[in-house]
Amino acid sequence: MPDQTLLNTEIRDMLMDCGQFDNLQLSDFQAAAGYFSLTEIREGHTIFNEGDAGTFMCILHQGVVSVRKTDSTGAQVEIATLRKGRAFGEMAVLDGERRSASCIAASDCLLLTLGKDSLEKMLNEAPRIAARIIRALAVTLSKRLRMQDGQRLAL
Repeated sequence: MPDQTLLNTEIRDMLMDCGQFDNLQLSDFQAAAGYFSLTEIREGHTIFNEGDAGTFMCILHQGVVSVRKTDSTGAQVEIATLRKGRAFGEMAVLDGERRSASCIAASDCLLLTLGKDSLEKMLNEAPRIAARIIRALAVTLSKRLRMQDGQRLAL
């Protein structure tokens, strides 16, 4: 399957480039690549909606993603703009809760996606690598939370 090997190499290189998983070794990236997929999303298309089940997470490789929440009037308000290298959707995959926001492609996007089922499979087949990926995601979430807490204190 030369096409799958080529795709896995491309995904491996994207995982190495995203900056999310500095705790992985080269062989870890190669093994992890087999659990991720590539997804192209056209500008204006919804990646997922607030309240959806969290069946996958994404790492933005190309493009821009708008993160939106519904306010008290029912309008969608942009709360963040995501750019290359940013992981999103991981909270729902890790904790099993519903999506906390909607994500819409603000431009044509290329995403690395990891399904909840693929993460479970990785946990069974390559637990050391899966643990490193989950730890990296937890550190990213922790940094985001600390930054958010800092912004609240500054107000």
